[in-house]
Amino acid sequence: MFKKVILSASALTAIAAAPAFAGGMAPVVAEPAPAPVAAVPAPVSADWGGFYAGGSLGYGEFTDEAAGDDVDGASYGLFAGYNYDFGDYILGAEAEIAGYDIDEVDSTAALKLRAGYDAGAWMPYITAGVEQTNLADDTDDTGYVVGLGLDYQMTDSVRLGAEYLSHQYDDYNDTGSDITADSLALRAAFTF
Repeated sequence: MFKKVILSASALTAIAAAPAFAGGMAPVVAEPAPAPVAAVPAPVSADWGGFYAGGSLGYGEFTDEAAGDDVDGASYGLFAGYNYDFGDYILGAEAEIAGYDIDEVDSTAALKLRAGYDAGAWMPYITAGVEQTNLADDTDDTGYVVGLGLDYQMTDSVRLGAEYLSHQYDDYNDTGSDITADSLALRAAFTF
């Protein structure tokens, strides 16, 4: 009887251990953990609306078409404006006064309209308006200005940018001479 109990116990042990040997000696394969999903940053959007004012430093070149004279030099200026933020598009107006380190050119004053696109922290824009220039010989005349610019919203209250302008004065001060100019300025502004 003792043999029967041992044989029965051995048989039960073998049956109980069978599932452990079912896979043989193959290594256990662990499934890889799912890869982490990278968070996609939300698009940055700046509020381009409201008042702003600032200063500029740049370079300008004036050409008297009749005389063929070119004069150039540094420029410096102040500007202030207001933008309306319509979501993707920005419309605004700006007043600007600029002085020139050029013997023949004293200053310019412009009123410009601006139309821009909200590209997050960047705003490319076009601008156009009227401008009055004063030459060193105390003559002045009104012409027009068109240009392109790019502003960068550095913080909630500070913007940096650059602006290219093309200036045109037809028949300057009734002299029969057309004066053209190109200017490029780096700009910094505070928003209110």
